[in-house]
Amino acid sequence: MGRYLLRRTAFLLGSLLAAAALLFVLLRLLPGDPANALLSVGATPEQIAAARRQIGSDLPLLQQFGSWLAGLARLDLGTSFVSRLPVGPEIAARLVVTVPLTLLAFVLAVVIALPVGFVAAWRSDRWYGLLLNGVSQLGIAVPAFWIGMLLVTVFALRLRLLPAGGFPRGDWAEPGRALTSLALPVVTIALVMSASLIRYVRSATLDVLGSDYLRTARALGSSFAGAMWRHGLRNAAVPVVSILGIELATTFLGAVVVESVFTLPGLGTMLVEGIAEHDYPVIQGVLVVSTFAVLVIGFAADLVQRLIDPRLRAHVGGGRP
Repeated sequence: MGRYLLRRTAFLLGSLLAAAALLFVLLRLLPGDPANALLSVGATPEQIAAARRQIGSDLPLLQQFGSWLAGLARLDLGTSFVSRLPVGPEIAARLVVTVPLTLLAFVLAVVIALPVGFVAAWRSDRWYGLLLNGVSQLGIAVPAFWIGMLLVTVFALRLRLLPAGGFPRGDWAEPGRALTSLALPVVTIALVMSASLIRYVRSATLDVLGSDYLRTARALGSSFAGAMWRHGLRNAAVPVVSILGIELATTFLGAVVVESVFTLPGLGTMLVEGIAEHDYPVIQGVLVVSTFAVLVIGFAADLVQRLIDPRLRAHVGGGRP
């Protein structure tokens, strides 16, 4: 297991380096000069050249990449072209909104999806089992921004129960106000995520319900609940954990849409602002942090799978799977 952890850690760092290199190259292929972010309309060629020297975009690409990579190794994400502030602390301030939004939505989606997916599989031959499956299929097709706008219309504009957007200036200094501001965004993300999760939970549960080992346990006198708890839960959890990791990573990356709908000052909003202003350090910083978060989530999900399923641990250790 120790060798596996070392290999996975090395793979994680190598993937992050490859993603950073690809990101750097792709950003330089985009149209537009980042020096324009420092200048007003109608700048002279001399002013543009001076701005390029100031931000270092006049240097060869390989030298720019080496300098950026060296800063990244020191956890220095650079300085914004526009605000002239360090990107790292700004990202940390935005994560105060994005991380709670993602985690709360993820927990709520799991709380919805696990029982609903189980019932949809357990009673797949009943009308309500079919109804739950159909609703989950419909939920996958509905865009997150549409659900967000619908929730805003109903609960913010008509019922006036929750705010339509924004976040307290003091962040979490007033937890009640902060949670109230995140209520509609969290529900929006959770509804979209749970629709997808219900399908996977239903599929994993159907596989368990049709398995020989569950029928054998029932034939030996175990109750349905006891057989599911002792034998079915672990086998159903292995594929679901993998999907949970993917969904959590997708939610983190997809927060840009929901943050835009609810005008939340999170990481997604920061990325949109950076793209609009051609602020390369901001764009690079946000995407590198997001990529690292996705890789860590995938690593954690893989590790949990091996902790749940001893066959995977045996395979890692060189034994027979």
